[in-house]
Amino acid sequence: MADLSQVELQNLRHLIGAQETSYQKFNNYASQCVDPQIKQLFTKSAQDSLNTKQKLMSFLNN
Repeated sequence: MADLSQVELQNLRHLIGAQETSYQKFNNYASQCVDPQIKQLFTKSAQDSLNTKQKLMSFLNN
């Protein structure tokens, strides 16, 4: 993979931060839910955000 430019790195960091924020919020929402279906939805969304964040971070390690 080619080296990332400064702008690409900045954008990648922004996206990683946004995914971390989403992960935290979805976990918080899930912890407050009473309805099991909605809780499951938020839990899955949190996991999806975490997976996306990890995938984006892998670009920094290459």
